[in-house]
Amino acid sequence: MSKTRPLPADHADFANLPVTLVTVGAASERVAVHVAGQLSPGRVPLVCVAGYNRNMADWGDFLRLARQELRDATPIVLVDLKGRGRSTDRAGAAQYSSLADARDLSETMRALAIERAVFAGQGYGGQVLMALAAQRPSVMAGTVLVDAGPVSDSRGLVRLRVTLNDLMGVRGEASLRPMLRRMVAADYPGVPEPVLDRLIFRSHFVDKRGRLQPLFDPALIKLLEPFDLDDVLVAQWPLFDALSAAPLMMMRTQLTQQLRRETFDEMMKRRRDAEAFIIESQGSPALLDAIEDVQPITDFVRRATGLKKAA
Repeated sequence: MSKTRPLPADHADFANLPVTLVTVGAASERVAVHVAGQLSPGRVPLVCVAGYNRNMADWGDFLRLARQELRDATPIVLVDLKGRGRSTDRAGAAQYSSLADARDLSETMRALAIERAVFAGQGYGGQVLMALAAQRPSVMAGTVLVDAGPVSDSRGLVRLRVTLNDLMGVRGEASLRPMLRRMVAADYPGVPEPVLDRLIFRSHFVDKRGRLQPLFDPALIKLLEPFDLDDVLVAQWPLFDALSAAPLMMMRTQLTQQLRRETFDEMMKRRRDAEAFIIESQGSPALLDAIEDVQPITDFVRRATGLKKAA
């Protein structure tokens, strides 16, 4: 049986992102999707997947700006992987993996009658897309990887584990905000405090007792326990190479600890036809709240799908 997490009914970042729950896998397990625009035969949508413990709220600003650029020609689908956001949790921690998430994403596309799509994934979401390309290459019309590659940076995994453990059950919103701002400010220098607050509360909420609670399955934290700072993780280059059948854009935030620069450079060497873009003065996840960072993606979508830019 899947587990049900308590979710706040009035969570601000979900207000403009109503979802449909799609049954995928076990009858009790559902994937939350938000569809902006009209899905129909002949239209190739853009499907967006967030990072490891993140949810579709990370794509909220992107959605607003991308819809202005792409208009109604390209529907945009936001997906919460199981255990994140408004999707149900898996029955046990051992059932979480990028391969399982890729299978679920494939089944979600079938349920939505999507035959081909351009996919965008941040961090772990990009790794899921590489696995999807290996499992079902025909669905890939193009891929955008943001801070995602075939080699995870152990520093980023350890930092994420420490941060999430530190946040579990912290009480008192008045003292929480300064603490949380300090934790993320170094990754987003110069970003206004209200923006930092929004970023933080996309993955957490304050319950009625004043405790900080995750908008993801806490079992995901346990899966990070085996990693140490000096671990050299196994590279999954065959999964990266599975993206070769379709156009590729690779984006990296300047301050990320999820994707090492040397890995990004090696990715570029292996895919010399790919487009590359650096998002300045940001860490992970990318904010994607400025047109200069969003437009490279929408231009890529047009090229991958053969759409002409509206006059």
